[in-house]
Amino acid sequence: MSIPGYDFPHSIIDHSKVNRGQQIDLKGEVTRIDEDTVTIDLGPLVTVDRDKVRLMEKYRPPKRRKALVVAPD
Repeated sequence: MSIPGYDFPHSIIDHSKVNRGQQIDLKGEVTRIDEDTVTIDLGPLVTVDRDKVRLMEKYRPPKRRKALVVAPD
């Protein structure tokens, strides 16, 4: 598979039928954002242009299960 802005081929395991030139969505965690590039963890780190990346899910920080301050007895 060829990713625009990434100079090396990237392998994926996909059992569905994919045709040449078809666009697919790859999900990964963003590890670094520079001025015009984004580095994404897809297994190996892949750096692509910012205009090739779109936000798929809104980031929601984990909810705390315990209070930060212990209440006095």
